[in-house]
Amino acid sequence: MDAGGTPALLYNVGVRILISAGEASGELYGAQLIKALRNCDPSLEFFGVGGDRMRAAGCDAVVDAKDLAVVGISEILSHLPKIYGRFRRLIAEADKRRPDLAIVIDSPAFNWRVARQMHKRGIPVVYYVCPQFWAWRQGRVRLLRKYITKALVIFPFEEQFYRDHGVDATFVGHPLSDQTLPTVKRDDYAAQHKLDSAKPWITLMPGSRMKEVRMNIPVIRESAAKLGSGYEFLLPVAPTLDRSFLESLIANSPTIKLVPEALPALFHSRAGIIASGTATVEAAITGTPFVMVYRVSALTYLLGRPRIKVSHFAMVNLIAGEQVVAELVQHDFTVEKVVTRMNEILPYGPARDKMIEGLAGVKIRLRGSPTGASHPTDRAAEMVLELLHGRLAGRVEAPAG
Repeated sequence: MDAGGTPALLYNVGVRILISAGEASGELYGAQLIKALRNCDPSLEFFGVGGDRMRAAGCDAVVDAKDLAVVGISEILSHLPKIYGRFRRLIAEADKRRPDLAIVIDSPAFNWRVARQMHKRGIPVVYYVCPQFWAWRQGRVRLLRKYITKALVIFPFEEQFYRDHGVDATFVGHPLSDQTLPTVKRDDYAAQHKLDSAKPWITLMPGSRMKEVRMNIPVIRESAAKLGSGYEFLLPVAPTLDRSFLESLIANSPTIKLVPEALPALFHSRAGIIASGTATVEAAITGTPFVMVYRVSALTYLLGRPRIKVSHFAMVNLIAGEQVVAELVQHDFTVEKVVTRMNEILPYGPARDKMIEGLAGVKIRLRGSPTGASHPTDRAAEMVLELLHGRLAGRVEAPAG
């Protein structure tokens, strides 16, 4: 910062960064990271794969993240031509703009190929939010070791795993823990979104990709109906989904209301029914009790289940090292089991209190080490800038003092 509080320019040459995020969560983390980096140097230029939030943060998204939001083997195969076309567009843009650094975020099926192409061109690659190879396909860690320069991991147990496999990894903390809890009052939030403030709310989060939502929403929708009209159900619209798509799925469910963002909905809800993924971490951040659910196609489950090497599906349970929340996966994901588990945590009492206590412990672990920058995203930005300094040391003069 200069004397007037304006971020000082760190470099006196144009510095370009390729950044690629293909998931709703990754797109949020990308936007946060861009803001943190531009707070240090507003002249930094970003281009790559992103959505509205990354564009608002200052990224020229030459490929839209929505185009990559696919899940499961069958859906990935059907979208391969489209995905490959977007990949070629990104690489062509990289060849034209010649970035000084590449940052890839999650989305391993797409991003490890981006990392490989950048590595071929001699461009350092930071992998932020690394693939969960510790859960399955551990042999693929060699791809990270070969093609990336630095791994910035967001779960506390990941750093040692990746280091044991020869990857230069640092735990920076989970970027969602940077999120400020909503300050809007419940009654005001209800008025804004035409909700019944007299009823308890339950947040429904069926996923952030169309195939995922289609697999999960039927049981979630019927579970909401079984829980009854005494509750109002909030369904946040993920940035990677079209509102009209969700409206078509809940057209005959009058108690389910679409809302724009997950965090306020979770914060003001009594509980949640949440698909496995980043949304479970958001629930931990807000301290909202929930039941984790998930279903994939029979083919994906048949091929994938034998390879899974972890004892829990829910990330909050993995972080806690024990079962904090119930996990209803594949054949266990039924209306009867969802309703039973929800009725255990909806009333105020010991079961609910125990879950809230467990989620609070997870939130502390997600925050990461207090050393260095105070926020996980700022710690990630520090690592990126350190790598940039090394990359540009030979051609950047120190700013005049």
